[in-house]
Amino acid sequence: MTRLEKTFEDLKNAHKKGLIIYIMAGAPDMETAIEAVKAAEKAGANAIELGLPFSDPLADGPVIQEAGIKSIRNGTSLKSILELVKEIRTFSAIPLIGMGYINNVMKYGEENFVKDFKAAGLDGAIIPDVPHEESDDLRKICKENDFNFIEFVTPGTTEDRIKEICTSANGFIYAVSVNGVTGVRDLDYAQIGKVTERVEKETDVPVAIGFGIGSPKAAENAAKYADAIIVGSAVVRRLLDGKLSEVAPFIKSLRDAIDK
Repeated sequence: MTRLEKTFEDLKNAHKKGLIIYIMAGAPDMETAIEAVKAAEKAGANAIELGLPFSDPLADGPVIQEAGIKSIRNGTSLKSILELVKEIRTFSAIPLIGMGYINNVMKYGEENFVKDFKAAGLDGAIIPDVPHEESDDLRKICKENDFNFIEFVTPGTTEDRIKEICTSANGFIYAVSVNGVTGVRDLDYAQIGKVTERVEKETDVPVAIGFGIGSPKAAENAAKYADAIIVGSAVVRRLLDGKLSEVAPFIKSLRDAIDK
């Protein structure tokens, strides 16, 4: 059982919802990213989704794109993120999931990426531009190294595709709440709730809803339909604006909302 899977098991046993917070590595700088991880964990986050910057991030909205550009301009690379993960592991055992794009992984080498980042303390990866049908090799490498490979479902995912994804899913399944990119917006989470309900009939692997969640009310609404929620842009915006001090209170408000 991986660190991520153990966290979800503990949440289930405690009858609690999970809270996953996205933080871009290297934005606005590495030091702030480290402090943000500390603040998020202290405020009640159960896992950290660590952004790996890329020049053409197809799933990212304006805020996370801005953070990615800032990070790249700061000289952030997979090697420097490897050191960031090692640094985080000196003070925290919180699950860490890398969120990046396949070009960077392939340039580094798929097997090298999994082995090196696993050794550093990363627990898994989210690679949104690798469809399930093209992920066999990467999923195999991940499985061999007890490294969670997180797959996606969306409002448009078909019944057959859900069944196929669920056969190999591990860690958690990322339920994208809306067709489009990341970013805070008002949404009716009942739509993705219909998808998560179908997923839960096929697998015991937890489901986490992401995209659009930017307030305690939205967190509470989304959490009704999943085992966990993922919040990114609302946290990243505060960090980019130099408001690190607001991160912990904001995350605490999300924690309180989903604990209702």
